[in-house]
Amino acid sequence: MNREKKIIQTSIIGIIANVFLVIGKAIIGFIAHSVAIITDAINNLSDSLSSAITIIGTKLSNKKPDKKHPYGHGRVEYLTSLIIGIIVLAAGVMAIYESIKTLIDNPVVDHSIWSLVIIGLAILVKIGVSIYFIKVGKQVNSEPLKASGKDAFFDALLSVATLIGIGTSMIWGVNIEGYIGILIGLFILKTAYEILRDGVSLIIGERASQEEIDSIKHIVNSYDEVRGAYDLIINNYGAGRIIASIHIEVDDHLTAKDIHHLSKNIQARVYAETGAILTIGIYASNEANPEIKEIKDYIYNLIENEEDINQIHGFYFDDAKKLITFDLIFDFKCDNPQKKIAELVTKLKEKYPAYTFYIIQDTDFSD
Repeated sequence: MNREKKIIQTSIIGIIANVFLVIGKAIIGFIAHSVAIITDAINNLSDSLSSAITIIGTKLSNKKPDKKHPYGHGRVEYLTSLIIGIIVLAAGVMAIYESIKTLIDNPVVDHSIWSLVIIGLAILVKIGVSIYFIKVGKQVNSEPLKASGKDAFFDALLSVATLIGIGTSMIWGVNIEGYIGILIGLFILKTAYEILRDGVSLIIGERASQEEIDSIKHIVNSYDEVRGAYDLIINNYGAGRIIASIHIEVDDHLTAKDIHHLSKNIQARVYAETGAILTIGIYASNEANPEIKEIKDYIYNLIENEEDINQIHGFYFDDAKKLITFDLIFDFKCDNPQKKIAELVTKLKEKYPAYTFYIIQDTDFSD
């Protein structure tokens, strides 16, 4: 079964489960005049809507690329997560509002054994839905499914709180459902915040996972001609839609033909093993000159204890111009990289006045 069908099938199962819970809880809640049960039913209704939106988002995200969107429509799934987060947020606000209203009105609550049965079944169902959604969400890399699974887990915990409130009312005649409703609402708001936070973070653009970074670099560095792999940038355009670029360091005596074959072999293997479309740039390496080797070692020693500098790479000497170039990756906490570059160039010019130094400020896109 392909990814789209699996997500849709899982979402339909969630919709069916939540519809039954909504009907059961709504009936019992209105009969017993229980705001906690009614609030729980509203929350399940929002879950059904979330699953429906997940289906729509999955359909839209699988539209073919077009001229305006050549990278496809995969990021629609991230927008789907935001919509789900907004729905959960609205459910949380409504739960708190109704609970505060109940505390003010203080209605008479009349629970029966059916209240316990419905909520007990709801807990079991929501735990099952949560485990299933999260498992499938990880299998197919679906953020909306994982968000819905997390929401279902909190629903199960909050239904436990509702069950406690019902038991308290039936045994001791103490109505604490308004307070439990507020607690439920706060948990729902917390879940909404997490879903919205994660959705916004994905849309802004997150750093690639260490597993993705390591898998691509391991393949690239496995070729004998490659002396180093740097500047790996991974752009995610939705699940299974990865476009990446990297610089590889090779000896400058390699011909264009050699580099062409090397690049094509790396690209083909990376795509086959990771699904990433990889663009490769070249750093030429020439360290045969003993004096240049000594300068390079001096530079490495010079920056070794610089906390704001994470890496140096792309070192190259242009003999005709007496020009030495290299890249420095600065930590994001560094306030003024250009100032540090200027200070480093000054030190190098003082020690090696015959050479010109050009340092490129690089970005810490990946480890």
